[in-house]
Amino acid sequence: RCEGSPVPRCPEIHSAVAMYVVERLAHSARLLFSWTMRSAAKDLCGRHARITSRSYGKEERGQPWTPNHGLYLKNSEGKYISPFHDIPLCAVIDKGLFNMVVEVPRWTNAKMEIATKVPLNPIKQDMKNGKMRYVANIFPYKGYIWNYGALPQTWEDPCHKDPHTGCAGDNDPIDVCDIGSRVCSCGDVIQVKVLGALALIDEGEMDYKIIAINLEDPEAQMFNDIDDVRKYKPGYLEATVNWFKLYKVPDGKPENQFGFNGEFKDRNFAIGVIKCTHRFWQSLISKKTDGGGICCKNVSIHDSPFCCSHEEAESIVQLAPKYVKSSSIPDDVNKWHFFTHER
Repeated sequence: RCEGSPVPRCPEIHSAVAMYVVERLAHSARLLFSWTMRSAAKDLCGRHARITSRSYGKEERGQPWTPNHGLYLKNSEGKYISPFHDIPLCAVIDKGLFNMVVEVPRWTNAKMEIATKVPLNPIKQDMKNGKMRYVANIFPYKGYIWNYGALPQTWEDPCHKDPHTGCAGDNDPIDVCDIGSRVCSCGDVIQVKVLGALALIDEGEMDYKIIAINLEDPEAQMFNDIDDVRKYKPGYLEATVNWFKLYKVPDGKPENQFGFNGEFKDRNFAIGVIKCTHRFWQSLISKKTDGGGICCKNVSIHDSPFCCSHEEAESIVQLAPKYVKSSSIPDDVNKWHFFTHER
């Protein structure tokens, strides 16, 4: 488990035990077997990742692309949970593996995110000035250029100033960009290998972007640090900086800024940032820190004052409107925006 983090108190014991056993086998295989046997270790790790993804279900409520829509997550027993608080941050054995909640699939535009101020924190589409938010297409990109999401049980504390940039946190779970080849679905829970971090300063707020790769990706074993992304996916990091720099410009906002002059930090730095945001979350969930309007209701952190029963969680979801077939996405979402390289 991550240093300084509590052992997750989850009701789905059988799933956790199965995950633990597979992890130990994979860990032992990596340590004991020769290079010719590494593929077996990789298969075990991949099997563990598939077990993790199958441990969670999802249920849509309301009508997609409208304010009343929400995607609720369930555990392996079909009980409703909070993707913010009830999914463990990291694997039991391997500190380099973290759970990621996918909010936005690659190539899509709807700005979906864990709704931190809504009970059970469903994934909802963000709104701005009364309108549903879609990210603009900046030529040559279409929507998000990675699977985009968040690490559960993390929080960028708005009362904490980052020592490197002097900027306060953005009040959200820490963001992740999965650079794997598979296009995920909204609400998927995948395991990722952390590779590095980009220090985005978004409208004056600290908004770290963790760069990671899906453990199930066929090439995942080739990636262990940020330099591997430069080596095996040339141009991807440069595109990532450009995307985050410009994505709000079509809305009339200024270009975003970066800490470290836009240079990517390595895996060790990224894991340090993750551990720090996990400690902030621990203070939040135990009510040692005032989270303001953030809803900390959960079903698995039993020593948290915000812990509730599964029955209460179900009653919360039942209050949400039933699923209705999606409406159409506005035509202007497909518009392309062009900028000169001199910007």
